[in-house]
This record gives sequence, structure tokens and C-alpha cells, in this order.
Amino acid sequence: MSECVIRIENVGKLYPKHASKVLSMKDRLLKNDEKLEGHWSLKDVSFDICKGDSVAILGDNGSGKSTLLKIILGVTAPTTGSIFVEGKIGGLIELGAGFHKELTGRENIYMNGVVLGLKEKEIDQLIDKIIEFAELEDHIDKPIKQYSSGMKVRLGFSIAIHVDADIILLDEVLAVGDKRFRKKALTAIKSYLKDKTIIFVSHSTHQVRQLCEKAVVLEKGRIAYIGDTESAIEYYENDVVEIK
Repeated sequence: MSECVIRIENVGKLYPKHASKVLSMKDRLLKNDEKLEGHWSLKDVSFDICKGDSVAILGDNGSGKSTLLKIILGVTAPTTGSIFVEGKIGGLIELGAGFHKELTGRENIYMNGVVLGLKEKEIDQLIDKIIEFAELEDHIDKPIKQYSSGMKVRLGFSIAIHVDADIILLDEVLAVGDKRFRKKALTAIKSYLKDKTIIFVSHSTHQVRQLCEKAVVLEKGRIAYIGDTESAIEYYENDVVEIK
């Protein structure tokens, strides 16, 4: 039996009507819904991911996909339920959002590398490869605020794939940038991350078919379907995409 590296149990995420409201531990444990007022981005989500799995998260905008990734990454905590993660996580969530606009591309590589758990000497060894893959040799010492969105995507993607992590979270990372770089990025995911556990969020069923063996379909914050990629895509296209 494969080793479980992510276990999600009855996870819910509430965004309260009033941002200042603090939920008590009792309310969290007892799930006192009458006291938990606001928008549930996720509700009662449960599934396991095993070591080496490549899993897609499918769903319409607002279905809870990115919220789920943020909970797995530890950026935000679940309101209810629990999550277990075994291994080092690397992520491409909201690509480029972690860049400091006043720092250069090179300085942002070091800053992001440290956040992802690398030591300065490790970044020294990787930085030339990161810059080369991102195709930013002529711009790497310019402030990020001068970068186009495509340049930020290339840099963020290159940093993420060169960091040694056990679990990789990818959120719509192949949706931005030119066609040539998207193809290059897809090839890189297949080669660089072939032995990793991957969770991939995308609206592109073509990319999901290429990268993932399994898929979870979210609908209004709840799991609507879990299964092999083809079955999940069929469900998503027939039962989710058409209901708009």
C-alpha cells in the first residue's frame, strides 16, 4: 500500500462576514454553524493523497480550489477539520505574488529561496540555472516592478521547479505566458517533478490529462467527484461546466 503523504479530513474554510470576528475553539470543534456566519469556501472536504500521486483539482471559479491549496501549503488554517502533511512542500500559488516589487529579480530569487527553505549556499548553486530557465539573463538585475506578468511567471516557475520539495502545488501556473514557454514548462514538470507528489489546479483538461492520474472535482466548496482523470474530466465537463 502506498504511503499517505496528505490526509484531509472534514476540512472546511469559513470567511466570516465580519473580519474581526474570532471563532472560539469550542465553535470549531463542535461546528456550531449558527455561530459560524459568512461564506464557506470549503465544507466537509476529505480525501487522501499518496506518495508519488499526481492529482488534479478541477472546478469552476469560486469552487474552493485555491483555498484548498492554501490550506495544504499552510498559508491559511482550516476553520473546521484537520489536515496531515508528510514531507516538504513547494508551491506555485498565485505566482509572483510573493515577489517584492522594489527588489531585483536576483534579490527575489534569494528571498523566495529562503522562504522555501533553502540556505544561501544552496541558492548560490542554483541561481544560474534558475535565471537561464526563466530566460531573464538581460533583466535579472532590474526591479521586479519593471517586469511584465509573463516575466514574473517565468521567474516564479523557475524558482519553484528548482527547489527540492517532496510535494509540489501548482495553481494555474501554465495559464499565463506565451505558448512556447507553456510547452517548455509542461515538459519541465514532467521531467523535473516526475518522482514528486503533485497537486495541479487548472481549467485546462488537456494539461490535466498530460500531468495527472487522478482528479478531484469541487463544486461550491464540496467534493462532487473523485476518481481517475478521464472519469473526473467527463464528470466535470458534463455536470459542472454546463451548469452556468
